[in-house]
Amino acid sequence: MFTKGRLIIAALIALISSVSYFMKREVNPVTQEVQHVSISPEQEVALGLQATPEMMQQFGGRSQNAQSRNLVLNVGKKLVQSSVARQSPYSFDFHLLADAITINAFALPGGQIFVTEAMLAKLTTEGQLAGVLGHEIGHVIARHGAEHIAKQKLTQGLTGAAIIASYDPSNPNTRNTAAVALLLGQLVNMKFGRNDELESDKWGVKLMSSAGYDPNAMLAVMNVLQDAAKGPRPPEFFSTHPNPDNRLERIQEVIQEEFPGGAPIALID
Repeated sequence: MFTKGRLIIAALIALISSVSYFMKREVNPVTQEVQHVSISPEQEVALGLQATPEMMQQFGGRSQNAQSRNLVLNVGKKLVQSSVARQSPYSFDFHLLADAITINAFALPGGQIFVTEAMLAKLTTEGQLAGVLGHEIGHVIARHGAEHIAKQKLTQGLTGAAIIASYDPSNPNTRNTAAVALLLGQLVNMKFGRNDELESDKWGVKLMSSAGYDPNAMLAVMNVLQDAAKGPRPPEFFSTHPNPDNRLERIQEVIQEEFPGGAPIALID
C-alpha cells in the first residue's frame, strides 16, 4: 500500500509538472515564436540583475581597463539602439570582466551580457566584438534562458517551480537568494542546444548589420575561436556555446539571405 501511494504521488508530481510546462505558451513579441516559458520578462530582468554580482565575482570582477569597458558598453548599446532589440522589454547592460585567462562571453536572462578580457583580447576588430555581443543579445531576445528555466522546472518537478513561482521581481530580497543564484549559475553553465545557437547566430548577423557592422565579422569570430581551441586552454565559450560542424556554413547562409548581392563595402568590419 505504501509503495502504491508513493507511485501515485510521483505520478501526480509528473502530471502537474508536465501540464504546467505545456500550458504556459507565449508569443515572443520580437521573434514572433510561440514558446514554452514560465516566467515574465520582468522576472527575467530581476533574476539577471540579482545574479550579476555573483557572475562577476566568478570571473574576477569588473575589468579595470576603462577604455575597453567603454568599448564593450558602447558597441552593445549601438547594437540595441539600432535594431529590433530596443523594442524588447529587457534592460540591456554590457560588462567587461577582469578574467584574462578564460575565453568566454555569455548572457543572463533579462539582458545582462558579459565578455571576459581574454575573449576581447582574441578579437581584432570592432565588428568582431559586435558579432559576439550580437550573438548574446540574440539569446536574450529569443528568451532562450527563460525556455531553459521552464525545461528545468519540468525536469526537476516542483523544486525548481517553487523557486521561480514564488519569486517576486518587485522585492527579490524576500526570497531565497542562494537558491535563485544557484539556478542562474546552472543556467549560465548550461549548453544551449544546436537550434538555439543557430538562432542566436542568425540574430547576431541581423543585429550587427542593422548597426552598420559587416556580418562577415561573425565568421571571423568563429575562426578566431577555432584557432584558440588548438591551444593548451580551449575557449570556455565552446563549453557554454557548442560549435556545430555546420555553424559557419549556416552563418554564411544567413549573410547571403540578408545581402543577396553581397554586404555593402561601407559596413564596419
